[in-house]
Amino acid sequence: MSYADDNNPYRAGIGTLAAQADVNERAQFITKTYMHLAGAVSVFIGLEFLLLNYFPATEQLVQLMVGGYAWLVVVVAFMLVSWIAQSWAMSATSLGLQYAGLSLYVVAQSFITLPLLWVAQNFAAPGTIPAAAVITLVLFGGLTMIVFVTRYDFSFLRGILMLSGFVALGLIVCSILFGFNLGMLFTALMIAFACGYILYDTSNIMYHYRIGQHVAAALALFASVILLFWWVLRLVISSRN
Repeated sequence: MSYADDNNPYRAGIGTLAAQADVNERAQFITKTYMHLAGAVSVFIGLEFLLLNYFPATEQLVQLMVGGYAWLVVVVAFMLVSWIAQSWAMSATSLGLQYAGLSLYVVAQSFITLPLLWVAQNFAAPGTIPAAAVITLVLFGGLTMIVFVTRYDFSFLRGILMLSGFVALGLIVCSILFGFNLGMLFTALMIAFACGYILYDTSNIMYHYRIGQHVAAALALFASVILLFWWVLRLVISSRN
């Protein structure tokens, strides 16, 4: 795929494409991206720690979020907020708007992940959350090494991942509406789906983002990492119970 291809979702904007930048410029961009990712993950962990341990109405909030069809409303609201956050993060004119988008997305992820973490903390076997975090870290590290060592461009996965995402979303909505369990196989497939997005996002950081889009790149990678963590945690809860 040409780096000037019209199908490149990062073509619009100001700055040199990462693939066309000099070595030092690209290295600085990648470093900034992963520093922002680390910061986003740290804030996410801090928010979840506070909500799980110090927010007095966490149980009531979780019950409100997952009761009846409320979870479907939460998912739709999260998708809308995610779209807004990603649009802000891709701003080519305002650095403040980019950070606002990343901040908004981290907060939204903290709330939509809260019910599963609350279940893991209160009903799953001890050590479930740390185990899921370690598995996620190992998978993320391995996938990142694959991209950086092979230097392979995984941008061809875009269409496959988008189609898979629509199918998965349809199944999740149906499970909420009709009350059936998607099962362990679906969880395993979603873990593979999240791994595919990490490969895709990492190769985009190397080749397709523009220098200066480190906030948007960090947001995309953060979204994939938390998606992977969510489904790994779900798998660990099921397997350890």
